[in-house]
Amino acid sequence: MKASAGLFTQEDPMPGIVAFPTVVEQALQEFGSVFANEPERVHFGEYLTGLLVASRKNVSGINAEFAVTTDQSCLNRWITEVAWDVGQLNQRRLDWLQQDPSTRYSAHGVIALDNTLINHDGKLIEDVGWLWDHADQRHVIAHDYLIANYVCTSGKHYPLEFRRFRKEEDDPATFKNHTLLFKELVDWVVQQQIPGDFTFDCYFTNAEILNHLHQQQRAYVGDLKFNRKVWFGGREMKASEVAAQIDAESRKLVTIGEQKYWYFTKTLHIPQVDHPVRLVILWERKNGAEPVKMMASNRVYWEISRILNVYRQRWTGTETFHRDGKQHLGMGDCQLRKGEGQTRHMYLVMMAHSLLVAQMRQGRASEWAHAMLTTVGEACRAIRRETLGNTITWAIDKATRASWSHDRILAHLALT
Repeated sequence: MKASAGLFTQEDPMPGIVAFPTVVEQALQEFGSVFANEPERVHFGEYLTGLLVASRKNVSGINAEFAVTTDQSCLNRWITEVAWDVGQLNQRRLDWLQQDPSTRYSAHGVIALDNTLINHDGKLIEDVGWLWDHADQRHVIAHDYLIANYVCTSGKHYPLEFRRFRKEEDDPATFKNHTLLFKELVDWVVQQQIPGDFTFDCYFTNAEILNHLHQQQRAYVGDLKFNRKVWFGGREMKASEVAAQIDAESRKLVTIGEQKYWYFTKTLHIPQVDHPVRLVILWERKNGAEPVKMMASNRVYWEISRILNVYRQRWTGTETFHRDGKQHLGMGDCQLRKGEGQTRHMYLVMMAHSLLVAQMRQGRASEWAHAMLTTVGEACRAIRRETLGNTITWAIDKATRASWSHDRILAHLALT
């Protein structure tokens, strides 16, 4: 382990883990009944612990972190073959989050949807393929996940449900494009009676999705491409052409957080969209030549502040979970070849994230954390400190009370 003022990084291996961290013990009490027996519950605790603190968050890496455990094949079978209901576990997680006012659904909550690529090293994993990464402008071997996230009025957020994209050549008979997967998630949210308004980026602001959301009587605010055709002034033109016609005197000031923008808004029609939409155009300066953002909403009567407040949650609800899941919780570390294993891994990442969200920004510092937690990264580091402290306390106890030798302690912790 690297010595740097007593700190360690996420990449440093943990010494042999002798006890589950407090948040995992609490999860076992809350969700343990989903599993049929104690060995399954132990594997559940091991996997969650590994996602929170292990340096390598795959089956072998997680298994290797524990001082005393079964062969890694047992954990592998639990995640890939043992019959436990991942849907039931996910529903229990969402029900549990409703017990806390800071993570509870509300009419002013926001459902943010987006897709994310999860890179993999091998081509033999089910559903991976060569996909275009817009961020890096290159093709990568990856899974493509479409994820629905919930942003609470408290600012806390967590994933709701996901769909994994499968390329058409893999199974033409059951192929579903991103639009169909998006609509499936919308229908799932509606069936679950989860309140809130939808927001998404311009990739999903197409007529089929907008019509589907409006038919479901759900509000939306979507990012709009500048070249999208709209009806304005009695003729069809690009949205950017509309913006070019708006003089400085027609633009109004609006403040979003600490940032000031100038906006123009108009109710109009988009070809093939079967309801009127409210177009919002934003500029950084009153006399700016080019707008910085365009949005469309089916709530034509909303105040501009509400439209912008819904849209600004898109980043909170999607990009932060994608980032934290990849950087801190092993979202892309799973190397299991079977799709079922990959699916269960993703649901367990969502569980780990929710456990941390519940610990953040509480009224007082958790006893085990010794500090107020504000980010997922801080929470993971606090759990690592707690886990390391448990191991050190165990080693001191064995040396002083049980008179274990130095070599025996190291051997038990698998540190020899």
